[in-house]
Amino acid sequence: MSVNQSSQPEPPRQTPPYRGRFAPSPTGPLHFGSLVAAVASYLEAKTSNGSWLVRMEDIDPPREVPGAADNILRALERHGLYWDESVVFQSQRHEAYQAAVDDLRQRRLIYPCSCSRKDILRQLADSELSVYPGTCRNGLVKPSSQHAIRVLTVSEEYGFEDQILGYFGHNVGEVVGDFVLQRADGWFAYQLAVVIDDAEQGITDVVRGSDLLDNTPRQIYLQQLFSVAQPNYAHLPIAANKSGEKLSKQTMAQPVDDTTPTANLLNTLSFLGQNPPAELATDSLNDVWRWALEHWDLDKIPRVDKIMLDL
Repeated sequence: MSVNQSSQPEPPRQTPPYRGRFAPSPTGPLHFGSLVAAVASYLEAKTSNGSWLVRMEDIDPPREVPGAADNILRALERHGLYWDESVVFQSQRHEAYQAAVDDLRQRRLIYPCSCSRKDILRQLADSELSVYPGTCRNGLVKPSSQHAIRVLTVSEEYGFEDQILGYFGHNVGEVVGDFVLQRADGWFAYQLAVVIDDAEQGITDVVRGSDLLDNTPRQIYLQQLFSVAQPNYAHLPIAANKSGEKLSKQTMAQPVDDTTPTANLLNTLSFLGQNPPAELATDSLNDVWRWALEHWDLDKIPRVDKIMLDL
């Protein structure tokens, strides 16, 4: 008797191996807020039997500090954070970003925009809108040898279930509008680069700060335009100063002290709600990492967007 092939159950789909990443911008030395993202992404990858990658998001030269990339990498190593594959530098990936822009151009999903920031502010004031109104959708409103490239957006909600903060989403067309993929100076925008790089590196899970939470719907929109997989997301509380400002170069965040990696790691684990025992303070860095890998629990991370430090 023959068996009807269509009646046979389909084999279960295999989940791709976990691939996480830490993607700092080399605008200065590694500070505590960046260490939080590095440690959390590393622990989530390693406790999932996955790979942990490092990518330098160095596509904004005016903001970058010479030598900062090397400084960050050495600081990671001094804290026992070792990446599994070669570091990717976005500054070396312009061809991939240009190919993505060309693809969207062929599909008529992007357009040039000659509006300056001052122009856009004037347009918003005149129209009482809160996002760029698509002034150049039907052609440049003023002649310009330099222009940005914007992607056409739609009035539709793009959302996701964050592993820490729960559901988040918004209507990209109404909340963000047609956003920039390539600046007038020729440099590619973060939104484009991060989507292309995550896809090409096979990133399955993104663990990063909550300051990037509202970027995610835009990235999901682009992922759908390019027909690439959407990673899982977990947005961590950001480390903030007494004024509630995110620790960064702009807020004069101090670099982590590379001579005290064990104390720094313990402070990071405490910040992430892991409650390391006090006696670990006298143990070696390897001992602290061993404890962290045995006790890591994403569910213990505070479900807030920021935690203010006594700085």
